[in-house]
Amino acid sequence: MTIIRSIIQDMRSRSGRVVQDRFSTGSASAVEVSDGLSQSCWANMPQELLREVLVRIEAAENAWPQRKSVVACAGVCRSWREITKEIVKIPENSGILTFPISVKQPGSRDSLLQCFIKRNRSTQTYHLFLSLTNALHDDGKFLLAARKFRRPTCAGYIISVDAGDMSKGSGTYIGKLRSNFLGTRFTIFDGQPPHAGAKITKSRSSRLLNSKQISPRIPAGNYPVAHISYELNVLGSRSRGPRRMQCIMDAIPVSAIGPGGSAPTQTEFSVSNIDFFPSLPFFRSKSHRMDNSLSGPLASQKDGLLVLKNKAPRWHEQLQCWCLNFHGRVTVASVKNFQLVASPENGPAGPEHEKIILQFGKVGKDLFTMDYRYPISAFQAFAICLSSFDTKIACE
Repeated sequence: MTIIRSIIQDMRSRSGRVVQDRFSTGSASAVEVSDGLSQSCWANMPQELLREVLVRIEAAENAWPQRKSVVACAGVCRSWREITKEIVKIPENSGILTFPISVKQPGSRDSLLQCFIKRNRSTQTYHLFLSLTNALHDDGKFLLAARKFRRPTCAGYIISVDAGDMSKGSGTYIGKLRSNFLGTRFTIFDGQPPHAGAKITKSRSSRLLNSKQISPRIPAGNYPVAHISYELNVLGSRSRGPRRMQCIMDAIPVSAIGPGGSAPTQTEFSVSNIDFFPSLPFFRSKSHRMDNSLSGPLASQKDGLLVLKNKAPRWHEQLQCWCLNFHGRVTVASVKNFQLVASPENGPAGPEHEKIILQFGKVGKDLFTMDYRYPISAFQAFAICLSSFDTKIACE
């Protein structure tokens, strides 16, 4: 075990130099340092011994922040990275988020992954963290960041894996959320194709990419992966109550929630600067004209797709308010609070339709919990929750 610790310490120091050098001098210098890592004495270990070492490290470090040792192993050289990626299980099976691509992969089948969102009102930014303990608030493990934007005809959010760079032209951009004029309908766009055969939505960024006005390494994809609709409250204050919402997951078949079902699982970022060194964002433990898809009827898009709807709350006579059981994960009453379950669109409800797939609620002035599970990813769950932050006069 002493030998393993010395290996990890050496890898952390080398990987740290790669990170520091990349941010100070650019990618070219990072490539040179990476080449230096490939000549490390650890890179020439016999494959059988290397695999045994990595298996032990993976088994021993089963939670953050200790899990950064696993990420450090993947940053040593290409051979270490490939073996580590082979050993590390996806969140669906392990319930653990390890590499940045984990935020695009479906969550655990067995339990809800507990996260929380911090809101900064002054900068209109939102940071998603993985909870490190069962407490409602801890330092957390940074996962994603979002920045709100407004235009004359819509509003939305840019989502990034880097809290310090949330521009769409950045290599850390992974998707966006865009609303209609009233803020009652939203579309989630993924910067990468979520499955084979995914079609890119025509937009200004894709036109720029086709005309070669921007670098071909910039991920300018706009693949619609979900549509969110909030039900209008035509009676106004006379029928004031919890918001009613529905999410159509374009990239997830309805069969995914059934026994033996599966959801598309991305294995890597296909076009991104993150692909150069996949452990970069996970070294940070603390933060620092309308599309046609928004205007068409959502009912025509449901066939064969997973549909999520908010779980109906019950009216509490003594408290005189609507109530949902968040099992202690939500402490402040808010119209934003919700729980999503699978909607039985094509038949009777079964046990799979009782499982909470996503729950979101307020615990402080600018602090919210977000818990999700299979078959949606952290990215999709985060985008759905971001849609709840907008004021929707027509729905309340």
